[in-house]
Amino acid sequence: IANRLRGYFSRRLSSLPDETEDLVQETLLALHLQRGTYDPRWPVSAWVFAIARHKLFDLFRRHGRHGAMHEPLDELDEACHPASDAEPSAQRDLAVLLEALPPAQCAAIVMTRIEGLSMSEASCRSGVSVAALKVQVHRGLKRLALLARNDAT
Repeated sequence: IANRLRGYFSRRLSSLPDETEDLVQETLLALHLQRGTYDPRWPVSAWVFAIARHKLFDLFRRHGRHGAMHEPLDELDEACHPASDAEPSAQRDLAVLLEALPPAQCAAIVMTRIEGLSMSEASCRSGVSVAALKVQVHRGLKRLALLARNDAT
């Protein structure tokens, strides 16, 4: 069983190879402790891999949803660090996209999504009803997504 578990975990943990053996041991221990839950009418492999899957999910929860997908910047070579400009490119790109929107949609998005105002605060500042502001934000975000998609192709 241990060899099959190693294969199962190593295929799923290519970004965390050091965790494979720990998960094998945790799963074997869980199998031993939960041996009373095995139903002999079903294949033992289904029971083993159900427990293994739960141990794998526990590991993902411990590491966070995206934690395994990112390397800390401290461990990157200096040449791989992103360049820092006075105006980062994402802000520059967003500014260009926002300029393509109608002024009301642009203002609604800036107030609610960038400045972080609530809908009622943005409504007071702009003099537009909350319902109209919601519509402007929705339509503006939809148009931004379309513009960004077209710009990427």
